[in-house]
Amino acid sequence: MGEAARNIDRIDTAPDFTQADADALNARFEGVTAPEMLSELLAEDTLGRIGVVSSFGTEAIVLLHLVAQANRDVPVIFVDTMKMFDETLAYREQVIDLLGFTNASVVQPDPRVLEAKDETGMRWSYDPDGCCEIRKVEPMRRAKQSLDSWISGRKAFQSQTRQNLPRFEVEDGRMKVNPLGDWTKADLDAYFEEHDLPRHPLEALGYPSVGCSPCTSTVMPGEDPRAGRWRGWDKTECGIHSTTVPKGDDGELPPGYEPFL
Repeated sequence: MGEAARNIDRIDTAPDFTQADADALNARFEGVTAPEMLSELLAEDTLGRIGVVSSFGTEAIVLLHLVAQANRDVPVIFVDTMKMFDETLAYREQVIDLLGFTNASVVQPDPRVLEAKDETGMRWSYDPDGCCEIRKVEPMRRAKQSLDSWISGRKAFQSQTRQNLPRFEVEDGRMKVNPLGDWTKADLDAYFEEHDLPRHPLEALGYPSVGCSPCTSTVMPGEDPRAGRWRGWDKTECGIHSTTVPKGDDGELPPGYEPFL
Protein backbone atom coordinates (compact mmCIF):
# COMPACT_ATOMS: atom_id res chain seq x y z
CA MET A 1 0.00 0.00 0.00
CA GLY A 2 2.79 2.42 0.96
CA GLU A 3 4.72 1.81 -2.27
CA ALA A 4 1.61 2.38 -4.39
CA ALA A 5 0.96 5.67 -2.62
CA ARG A 6 4.48 6.85 -3.35
CA ASN A 7 4.12 5.98 -7.03
CA ILE A 8 0.86 7.93 -7.27
CA ASP A 9 2.43 10.92 -5.57
CA ARG A 10 5.37 10.84 -8.00
CA ILE A 11 3.05 10.75 -10.99
CA ASP A 12 0.96 13.62 -9.64
CA THR A 13 4.05 15.80 -9.17
CA ALA A 14 5.83 14.89 -12.42
CA PRO A 15 6.96 17.92 -14.47
CA ASP A 16 4.31 19.19 -16.86
CA PHE A 17 5.52 22.50 -18.26
CA THR A 18 3.91 23.71 -21.48
CA GLN A 19 4.99 25.98 -24.31
CA ALA A 20 2.93 28.74 -22.68
CA ASP A 21 5.17 28.48 -19.61
CA ALA A 22 8.27 28.79 -21.78
CA ASP A 23 6.79 31.76 -23.64
CA ALA A 24 6.04 33.51 -20.35
CA LEU A 25 9.57 32.98 -19.07
CA ASN A 26 11.11 34.12 -22.35
CA ALA A 27 9.04 37.30 -22.13
CA ARG A 28 9.83 37.82 -18.44
CA PHE A 29 13.58 37.61 -18.94
CA GLU A 30 13.86 39.36 -22.29
CA GLY A 31 16.77 41.80 -22.04
CA VAL A 32 17.87 40.46 -18.65
CA THR A 33 21.49 39.35 -18.43
CA ALA A 34 22.32 35.69 -17.87
CA PRO A 35 23.79 36.30 -14.38
CA GLU A 36 20.71 38.25 -13.28
CA MET A 37 18.36 35.66 -14.75
CA LEU A 38 20.09 32.74 -13.02
CA SER A 39 20.24 34.64 -9.74
CA GLU A 40 16.47 35.16 -9.81
CA LEU A 41 15.56 31.68 -11.00
CA LEU A 42 17.75 29.86 -8.49
CA ALA A 43 16.34 31.91 -5.61
CA GLU A 44 12.71 30.97 -6.32
CA ASP A 45 10.64 27.85 -6.92
CA THR A 46 9.29 28.68 -10.37
CA LEU A 47 11.15 25.83 -12.05
CA GLY A 48 10.82 23.27 -9.27
CA ARG A 49 13.68 20.82 -8.87
CA ILE A 50 16.40 22.17 -11.14
CA GLY A 51 19.88 20.94 -11.99
CA VAL A 52 22.74 21.69 -14.36
CA VAL A 53 23.78 19.21 -17.02
CA SER A 54 27.41 19.69 -18.01
CA SER A 55 29.76 17.93 -20.41
CA PHE A 56 32.72 19.72 -18.82
CA GLY A 57 33.83 20.58 -22.33
CA THR A 58 35.80 23.56 -23.53
CA GLU A 59 33.16 26.19 -22.68
CA ALA A 60 31.34 24.48 -19.82
CA ILE A 61 33.03 26.32 -16.99
CA VAL A 62 31.44 29.63 -18.02
CA LEU A 63 27.91 28.39 -17.31
CA LEU A 64 29.06 26.55 -14.19
CA HIS A 65 30.73 29.69 -12.86
CA LEU A 66 27.53 31.68 -13.44
CA VAL A 67 25.48 29.05 -11.61
CA ALA A 68 27.97 28.86 -8.74
CA GLN A 69 27.67 32.61 -8.19
CA ALA A 70 23.94 32.14 -7.66
CA ASN A 71 23.76 28.82 -5.80
CA ARG A 72 26.53 26.27 -5.22
CA ASP A 73 24.02 23.70 -3.97
CA VAL A 74 22.38 23.21 -7.37
CA PRO A 75 22.88 19.61 -8.59
CA VAL A 76 25.55 19.33 -11.30
CA ILE A 77 25.15 16.22 -13.45
CA PHE A 78 27.87 14.74 -15.65
CA VAL A 79 27.36 11.75 -17.93
CA ASP A 80 30.50 9.60 -18.03
CA THR A 81 30.04 7.50 -21.15
CA MET A 82 33.06 5.36 -20.25
CA LYS A 83 34.63 6.72 -23.44
CA MET A 84 35.65 10.15 -22.14
CA PHE A 85 39.09 11.70 -22.50
CA ASP A 86 41.17 11.36 -19.34
CA GLU A 87 41.71 15.12 -19.62
CA THR A 88 37.95 15.72 -19.37
CA LEU A 89 37.62 13.60 -16.24
CA ALA A 90 40.51 15.44 -14.59
CA TYR A 91 39.13 18.82 -15.69
CA ARG A 92 35.76 17.99 -14.14
CA GLU A 93 37.38 17.38 -10.77
CA GLN A 94 39.33 20.62 -11.06
CA VAL A 95 36.25 22.68 -11.94
CA ILE A 96 34.02 21.19 -9.23
CA ASP A 97 36.68 21.88 -6.58
CA LEU A 98 37.38 25.38 -7.88
CA LEU A 99 33.73 26.47 -7.96
CA GLY A 100 32.75 24.73 -4.73
CA PHE A 101 29.70 22.80 -5.88
CA THR A 102 28.25 20.67 -3.09
CA ASN A 103 26.02 18.34 -5.12
CA ALA A 104 27.97 17.02 -8.11
CA SER A 105 27.09 13.60 -9.48
CA VAL A 106 28.25 11.25 -12.22
CA VAL A 107 25.94 8.92 -14.13
CA GLN A 108 27.18 6.06 -16.30
CA PRO A 109 25.69 3.60 -18.78
CA ASP A 110 23.88 0.56 -17.40
CA PRO A 111 26.47 -2.30 -17.37
CA ARG A 112 23.78 -4.76 -18.43
CA VAL A 113 22.93 -2.67 -21.47
CA LEU A 114 26.60 -2.35 -22.40
CA GLU A 115 27.06 -6.09 -22.13
CA ALA A 116 24.03 -6.74 -24.32
CA LYS A 117 24.52 -4.01 -26.93
CA ASP A 118 28.19 -3.00 -26.89
CA GLU A 119 30.12 -5.94 -25.50
CA THR A 120 33.26 -5.11 -27.51
CA GLY A 121 33.06 -1.37 -26.80
CA MET A 122 33.29 -0.67 -30.54
CA ARG A 123 29.71 0.29 -31.37
CA TRP A 124 30.84 3.88 -31.91
CA SER A 125 32.75 2.73 -35.02
CA TYR A 126 29.72 1.44 -36.94
CA ASP A 127 26.64 2.85 -35.16
CA PRO A 128 27.42 6.18 -33.48
CA ASP A 129 23.75 6.98 -32.92
CA GLY A 130 23.21 3.68 -31.14
CA CYS A 131 26.37 4.20 -29.12
CA CYS A 132 25.21 7.66 -28.00
CA GLU A 133 21.80 6.25 -27.11
CA ILE A 134 23.12 3.62 -24.70
CA ARG A 135 26.11 5.53 -23.35
CA LYS A 136 24.72 9.06 -23.06
CA VAL A 137 21.02 9.46 -23.81
CA GLU A 138 19.73 6.65 -21.60
CA PRO A 139 21.90 7.57 -18.57
CA MET A 140 20.86 11.19 -19.00
CA ARG A 141 17.22 10.14 -19.15
CA ARG A 142 17.64 8.37 -15.81
CA ALA A 143 19.38 11.35 -14.25
CA LYS A 144 16.62 13.75 -15.31
CA GLN A 145 13.95 11.70 -13.56
CA SER A 146 14.71 13.62 -10.37
CA LEU A 147 14.43 17.02 -12.08
CA ASP A 148 11.58 19.29 -13.14
CA SER A 149 13.91 21.60 -15.06
CA TRP A 150 17.50 21.58 -16.22
CA ILE A 151 20.08 24.12 -17.30
CA SER A 152 21.97 23.55 -20.54
CA GLY A 153 25.11 25.21 -21.87
CA ARG A 154 24.03 25.24 -25.51
CA LYS A 155 24.68 28.33 -27.61
CA ALA A 156 23.15 29.34 -30.92
CA PHE A 157 26.49 29.98 -32.61
CA GLN A 158 27.76 26.44 -32.07
CA SER A 159 25.99 24.84 -35.03
CA GLN A 160 23.15 25.26 -37.50
CA THR A 161 20.99 22.92 -35.42
CA ARG A 162 21.19 25.40 -32.55
CA GLN A 163 20.33 28.62 -34.35
CA ASN A 164 17.41 30.66 -32.98
CA LEU A 165 17.84 28.95 -29.62
CA PRO A 166 15.40 30.36 -27.04
CA ARG A 167 16.33 30.85 -23.41
CA PHE A 168 13.48 28.62 -22.30
CA GLU A 169 12.06 25.59 -24.09
CA VAL A 170 10.02 22.57 -23.04
CA GLU A 171 11.22 19.02 -23.53
CA ASP A 172 9.15 16.05 -22.36
CA GLY A 173 7.35 18.24 -19.85
CA ARG A 174 10.56 19.60 -18.36
CA MET A 175 11.71 23.17 -18.71
CA LYS A 176 15.11 23.47 -20.34
CA VAL A 177 17.00 26.68 -19.68
CA ASN A 178 19.65 27.97 -22.10
CA PRO A 179 21.20 30.98 -20.31
CA LEU A 180 24.00 31.33 -22.86
CA GLY A 181 21.87 30.81 -25.95
CA ASP A 182 22.63 34.26 -27.36
CA TRP A 183 26.26 34.45 -26.23
CA THR A 184 29.00 34.64 -28.87
CA LYS A 185 32.47 33.12 -28.82
CA ALA A 186 33.79 36.60 -28.04
CA ASP A 187 31.45 36.83 -25.04
CA LEU A 188 32.75 33.51 -23.73
CA ASP A 189 36.39 34.46 -24.23
CA ALA A 190 35.84 37.76 -22.43
CA TYR A 191 34.22 35.94 -19.50
CA PHE A 192 37.13 33.49 -19.30
CA GLU A 193 39.56 36.41 -19.14
CA GLU A 194 37.52 38.52 -16.72
CA HIS A 195 37.20 35.70 -14.20
CA ASP A 196 40.55 34.00 -14.90
CA LEU A 197 38.89 30.64 -15.53
CA PRO A 198 40.98 27.57 -16.43
CA ARG A 199 40.61 26.21 -19.96
CA HIS A 200 40.00 22.59 -20.87
CA PRO A 201 43.51 21.18 -21.52
CA LEU A 202 42.53 19.78 -24.94
CA GLU A 203 41.46 23.16 -26.33
CA ALA A 204 45.06 24.26 -26.84
CA LEU A 205 45.70 21.03 -28.76
CA GLY A 206 43.11 21.83 -31.43
CA TYR A 207 39.88 20.57 -29.87
CA PRO A 208 37.40 23.48 -29.70
CA SER A 209 34.61 20.98 -28.97
CA VAL A 210 35.20 17.87 -26.87
CA GLY A 211 33.03 14.78 -26.55
CA CYS A 212 33.92 11.11 -26.31
CA SER A 213 37.50 10.31 -27.31
CA PRO A 214 36.77 7.91 -30.22
CA CYS A 215 34.38 10.36 -31.90
CA THR A 216 36.28 13.62 -31.35
CA SER A 217 39.08 14.85 -33.61
CA THR A 218 41.05 18.04 -33.95
CA VAL A 219 39.61 20.92 -35.99
CA MET A 220 41.51 22.83 -38.66
CA PRO A 221 41.53 26.66 -38.74
CA GLY A 222 38.39 27.94 -40.45
CA GLU A 223 36.35 24.79 -39.80
CA ASP A 224 33.15 24.79 -37.78
CA PRO A 225 34.05 24.39 -34.09
CA ARG A 226 32.04 21.16 -33.97
CA ALA A 227 33.51 19.75 -37.20
CA GLY A 228 35.63 17.39 -35.14
CA ARG A 229 32.61 15.68 -33.63
CA TRP A 230 31.62 12.44 -35.41
CA ARG A 231 33.80 13.41 -38.36
CA GLY A 232 32.80 11.50 -41.48
CA TRP A 233 29.29 10.79 -40.21
CA ASP A 234 26.03 12.58 -40.96
CA LYS A 235 25.64 13.38 -37.27
CA THR A 236 25.90 16.64 -35.33
CA GLU A 237 24.29 15.97 -31.93
CA CYS A 238 24.58 13.20 -29.34
CA GLY A 239 20.82 13.05 -28.79
CA ILE A 240 20.38 14.31 -25.23
CA HIS A 241 18.80 17.45 -26.65
CA SER A 242 15.58 15.84 -27.84
CA THR A 243 13.66 17.22 -30.79
CA THR A 244 10.38 16.41 -29.03
CA VAL A 245 7.90 19.14 -29.92
CA PRO A 246 6.38 20.81 -26.86
CA LYS A 247 2.60 21.00 -26.76
CA GLY A 248 0.45 23.96 -25.92
CA ASP A 249 -1.98 23.94 -23.02
CA ASP A 250 -4.59 22.42 -25.35
CA GLY A 251 -2.18 19.74 -26.57
CA GLU A 252 -1.70 21.38 -29.97
CA LEU A 253 1.45 22.74 -31.56
CA PRO A 254 1.83 26.42 -30.56
CA PRO A 255 1.25 28.90 -33.42
CA GLY A 256 4.44 29.69 -35.30
CA TYR A 257 6.46 27.07 -33.44
CA GLU A 258 9.10 25.25 -35.45
CA PRO A 259 10.91 22.30 -33.85
CA PHE A 260 14.71 22.28 -33.73
CA LEU A 261 15.94 19.68 -36.20
